[in-house]
Amino acid sequence: MDRGVYDRMNALEAEHWWFVARRRIIETAIRQFVPLGPSPRILEAGVGTGGNIAMLQQFGDLQGFEFDAPARDMATAKTGLSVPYGALPDDIPFSDGRFDLICLFDVLEHVEPDAESLAALAQKLAPGGRIFVTVPAYPWLWSEHDVSHHHFRRYTRKSLAQAAQSAGLTVERFFNFNVFLMPLILGVRLVKRLLGSKASDDVMPGPGLNRVLGRVFAAERHLIGRTPMPAGVSLGAVLMRNA
Repeated sequence: MDRGVYDRMNALEAEHWWFVARRRIIETAIRQFVPLGPSPRILEAGVGTGGNIAMLQQFGDLQGFEFDAPARDMATAKTGLSVPYGALPDDIPFSDGRFDLICLFDVLEHVEPDAESLAALAQKLAPGGRIFVTVPAYPWLWSEHDVSHHHFRRYTRKSLAQAAQSAGLTVERFFNFNVFLMPLILGVRLVKRLLGSKASDDVMPGPGLNRVLGRVFAAERHLIGRTPMPAGVSLGAVLMRNA
């Protein structure tokens, strides 16, 4: 990602509506969809600037890695967790067969060899372990946001399932999220496209609007596992190794 993207992420992820609500949705999805035993071992592949670390530490013993050096330093300063260098698919700094849960939160789209990366991570799973992935949905939603974040693709359920299958994984659960705000997001991106705007989406709205957007987005956590969500700006999946 561009250096400025990491800097904005570090500045915003504690309070910005998207980061805060996404963490609450992911936390609920882990509780609903991922069976974890006592003292599970968890890996976050691509910790960024560390915004998910405290949330994931609720579930077990967490380790993580990150490609970008300044982002690693920000994550360690923020959380106290030592974050080593790592890169997908060929430079993952942990031994095989170790983790009960591996998390990639909006990471896979940044890696050109996505199936190879999933296959490499699958080798790190303990027996019965899961990989939990979130990715941006729908190629037709491609925008300047994807360009500045150095995305290689946006996903459909079919394309993510194909990558998982190529990696020797089975999709145990799919779910869409960022559903309620999808019309607003579509409208904003359409206007930007018509105007030729390259303005970043990574800005903090005013406090009142930030609260409202966060509450609307986070409300989706109450539907996780209860109501099918047929569409959404983001896609989540829980993956298992094939028997």
